[in-house]
Amino acid sequence: MPDTFNTSLIPFDRLDGSQQNALLKALDVAYFRSGEVIIRAGDPCQSLHIIIKGSVEETSADRQEHFAHYTTDDLFDVRAQFSGHSRHQYRATEDTLCYLLPQEHFTALCRHNPAFAAYFNSDLATRQQLLEQAHQQQNLAEFILTRVRQDNIQPCLILPADTDLRTATEQMRQRNCDAAFTLVDDTAEQAEHRFGIVTRTDLLHAVMLDNLTGDTAVGQIATSPVISIELGAYLFKAMITMTRHKVKRVLVTQGNDIAGMLDMTQVLSLFSTHSHVLALRIARATRIEELALAAASQRALVETLFNNGIHTRFLMELIASINEQIIEKAFQLVVPEQWQPLCCLLVLGSEGRGEQILKTDQDNALILADGVDWPECRAVMAQLSDTLCQLGYPPCPGRVMVNNPDWVQSVSGWQRTVQTCCDKGDETAMMTLAILADAQAVAGHRQLLTPVKSRLYQRLSSQELLLATFARPALRFSVPLTLFGQIKRGKSGPDIKRGGIFPIVHGIRTLALEHNVTDTNTFRRLAVLEQRQVLEPSTASNLSEALKLFIRLRLRQQLSLPADTVSAGQHHLLDLASLSRAERDLLRHSLHVVKKFKEWLSYHYQLRD
Repeated sequence: MPDTFNTSLIPFDRLDGSQQNALLKALDVAYFRSGEVIIRAGDPCQSLHIIIKGSVEETSADRQEHFAHYTTDDLFDVRAQFSGHSRHQYRATEDTLCYLLPQEHFTALCRHNPAFAAYFNSDLATRQQLLEQAHQQQNLAEFILTRVRQDNIQPCLILPADTDLRTATEQMRQRNCDAAFTLVDDTAEQAEHRFGIVTRTDLLHAVMLDNLTGDTAVGQIATSPVISIELGAYLFKAMITMTRHKVKRVLVTQGNDIAGMLDMTQVLSLFSTHSHVLALRIARATRIEELALAAASQRALVETLFNNGIHTRFLMELIASINEQIIEKAFQLVVPEQWQPLCCLLVLGSEGRGEQILKTDQDNALILADGVDWPECRAVMAQLSDTLCQLGYPPCPGRVMVNNPDWVQSVSGWQRTVQTCCDKGDETAMMTLAILADAQAVAGHRQLLTPVKSRLYQRLSSQELLLATFARPALRFSVPLTLFGQIKRGKSGPDIKRGGIFPIVHGIRTLALEHNVTDTNTFRRLAVLEQRQVLEPSTASNLSEALKLFIRLRLRQQLSLPADTVSAGQHHLLDLASLSRAERDLLRHSLHVVKKFKEWLSYHYQLRD
């Protein structure tokens, strides 16, 4: 047979050299004319078919029901290789050429190679993991696999709480370290609560600014609880933790004990990226121009991390933290200091959920403390919106922004808005509540959001009629699948936001409100809903994996487009031609997961699509 079969395609790349050689020897080639039945329903299926070129449809025996459509590099009938006979009919819809792998060779490969067999597992998480592993083998940098170990951390200097500042300073000098830990609560079980941290800066401020004497006990100036990470965690997780909490060092724990300390210098020496450097540039910015320079480097950071195989969830978490810091710093530079404790800036939509990676349209709002009279508020908010545009966040077409007075209200005003929307009960009102449900406080007096969110959950939790109206938009956009179960191609490709991302995000948001799940992140909402047995584990896992796939494929396409095109929002249509056969297969599988979830939502809330 020809030696052109591509063994680098998933799942054949899972085979070792000898298995691939055996595969090539076993393959045969068959030609089928257009309209020819390749496999009849109920017949034994003696070979796995791998399409070289052409197309094949899968239907019921009477052709009244269409199940799928297959083209170049697709496989069929996998199910029959295990059951021994085909449940459906397969017919060539155009002249088709296929490789044939005999059933006995296919089942032998499955028996002797678990990784190969796992690809044919119907579980979406398993199949996507294999695809990610394939990408990792090609381009994953070593740092993502690096874990926090004893050989890349430093031992801690631990001082008794009554050690005086003079002695503490001398011991830190002798040990050549810039931080020490001291016991502050010997009753706490967790190390991060038992110990406090004292840095050289703390010592300097204590003596020079707070006028403390050298005899002062070090326990009096220790900061507790400390930020910690578990020994064995990914080093990348340490980077995210430092970035999010704006600290230069973390305590490394092992169970409830201290294993050592990890500081920013060590992390940066082990990583080829500079996310913490970016975070420091944001923190040190004193002018909008400086902040804009820092914000402009964010896309390059995303490209570096994505191209080096960083997991989608890690990437979202890191960039969400950086976005939050950029927006918070803009707030601090624009809003006069005396007003900052009297208001709270919210990010909404995908920013509020922590699921946006590249900067897109502004979605934000402001909460004012009750009784605040701030005549200049409207002008300041207009300036803040303009500043965010300067930082790369374009205006929201729907004007869900702080320069719109409708999105600037007091605590009581927002609570009345929630009540009014619930009383109206129409879809427009429900979408306003959906926007508020994802709100995340990023600057100012963040606790002002709590009573607003409490009122929202109080009014919607277990309200079946309201929740049914709330859920309806999740069914509005059709899943881009044909009657044959294939991905709709169209002129520009499927809209993955409308057809894939939105139904999952909004459906899970609705369930979160029903069951009082206060987290805003879709992945964490899914985890809680699974724990509370609202969703089956397989359903939660498949929805999570589908959402990750949609976001990853969209991001890859975004990064291939000019930055101004992405900013204009033209980035939701997937170019199917750029996807591998395995990615198309996963995409098709994921869209079927969405279709099934929409059917479940329709039944759960008694809706009709």
